[in-house]
Amino acid sequence: MGFGQLSLKGRALKLLSQREHSRKELERKLARHEAEPGQLRQALDELQTRGFIDEGRVVESVLNRRAPRLGAGRIRQELQAKGLDAERIAHAVAGLRGTELARAREVWRKKFDAPPADAVERAKQARFLAARGFNGEVIHRVLGGAEDED
Repeated sequence: MGFGQLSLKGRALKLLSQREHSRKELERKLARHEAEPGQLRQALDELQTRGFIDEGRVVESVLNRRAPRLGAGRIRQELQAKGLDAERIAHAVAGLRGTELARAREVWRKKFDAPPADAVERAKQARFLAARGFNGEVIHRVLGGAEDED
C-alpha cells in the first residue's frame, strides 16, 4: 500500500468526517487525486467494506438535514445527484409523502405567515414553495388555507 493509496483514503475519510458522502460523490471529488488507475476504486472498496461508506446513512443524513425545509421533489433531486440507487431514492421519497403538507405549511409560515392578498402575491408564494420542491397540489392546499387534518 503506497503513499498515494493512503492519501486517497485519508482524503475520503476527511470528507466523510464532515458529512456522509455516497460513493459516487467521493469518486467525483477524489478522481483528480488518483495517481494510478484503479487506486481510487480500491480505496473506496475498502472503506465501503469497513462501513465508512453507507448509502443508507447518506439518505438518512439528507432527510434529517433537508426535509424540514424542502419538498419531496427537491430531496429526490439531491439524492439523485449523489448517485444513489433509484429504489432507495423512491423509498425515501415515498416516506416523505405523509408529512409533505405539514412541512410545506411550516416552510410557508416561516416565510410569509399571511394568506396572499392578491394574485401577484399568490404567484410569488407559489413560486417560493415550488422552488423548494413542493408539488402543485400541496401548494394549492397551503395557499388555499385549507386546514385539513392529515
